[in-house]
Amino acid sequence: MKIFTNKVLILSIALIQLLTLSGCSKNKSSKNKEIHIRVWETKNGIDQFIKEAGKAYTEKHPNVIIDYLNVGLNDMIPTLEADGPHGIGADIIASPHDNLGNLVTKKLVIPTKNPQDVSKKVLGACSKALTYNGQMYGYPACAETYALFYNKNLIAENEVPKTWDELIDWVQDFNENHPGQLGFVMDVTNAYYSILFTTANGNRLYGDSGTQANSPNMNTPAAVKGMKVFQSLRSKLNLEGIELSSAACDGMFSSGNAAMHITGLWNVSTFEKAGIDFGVSQLPALPGESKPASSFSGTRGMFVTAYSEHPDEASDFAAFLITPEMQKLRFELTGVLPSINTKVNSKYMAGFLQQLDVAFPMPSIPAMGKFWGEMGSALWNIWNGADVQSELDALNNKIKG
Repeated sequence: MKIFTNKVLILSIALIQLLTLSGCSKNKSSKNKEIHIRVWETKNGIDQFIKEAGKAYTEKHPNVIIDYLNVGLNDMIPTLEADGPHGIGADIIASPHDNLGNLVTKKLVIPTKNPQDVSKKVLGACSKALTYNGQMYGYPACAETYALFYNKNLIAENEVPKTWDELIDWVQDFNENHPGQLGFVMDVTNAYYSILFTTANGNRLYGDSGTQANSPNMNTPAAVKGMKVFQSLRSKLNLEGIELSSAACDGMFSSGNAAMHITGLWNVSTFEKAGIDFGVSQLPALPGESKPASSFSGTRGMFVTAYSEHPDEASDFAAFLITPEMQKLRFELTGVLPSINTKVNSKYMAGFLQQLDVAFPMPSIPAMGKFWGEMGSALWNIWNGADVQSELDALNNKIKG
């Protein structure tokens, strides 16, 4: 009996050891199991960035493979809604921050895994842009705003206007002495740019937080005063009958036929290739203001989706994209503003960063869906002579959440 008991004991120990070894092997196998993180992004340099960043990340984490798929920004949300429930959606999607309200209310994305750490690393405007109802979502991949471009062959650096009154005076003199050329152009009916005329005295579209959907500020005294300046540019700057779409304005500046133009960093390479010797400065101050006019700022976020089967790994890769090494790589490949305070090799960066200091994030609330179209219509009417107060009163009612 004793011998039998000992045999049972020996067999039991052996079985435990076997199970233990099997468990260890299983854990080790699970830890090293190949994981694929699907990233939806666009093209034009960003595709190359994601692929190179993916390779760099896999070198550090050999079991994590980054798979890039080209999806247009306008298709991100509807495609995720369709594919996510079937297990073929993305782990990470890219989206402008003004889509955040839509993404959150539809429960398509999850909160930032380490919001305090991310907030410390990125620019304040980027952190604020990805915060919705007090909760941070996503990881800021890059920032954007616009500024005043000037052609150094047409205007000296010490002549670049600091106020809109100075700009009007300089342009009137330039236009008179340079037939066939224009002193200033901008896409006037694009709400993204022309919002700047409504920002005096800290006036903000949906309040300081960008969340006051039911009480927009597009017909305040500050907004009315600024839009009257906007309306006056048509006649004062000899812009009647001139095509002022973004493409037309870019073309005039690229051809050397416009001295100043309001646009963004995305046009730097275009103007360089055109051989224009230009600089970038902050926007002129509105009447009665001492600091540059505020602009919309945008943040492109990388959001971990609610459908991801690997949210921890996806979050870690998204956080990897905001490291100094990756932010510099993204700038080299795409020319966009880094979302962190890091040095990049660009003589134009200072002007954009200075403008970013006075910029404010585009609101990300669902009410923004109404704003773009309604504001565009109001801008067109005002530019063509409509009563400013009446147009802005009607606009304010139409864009309430």
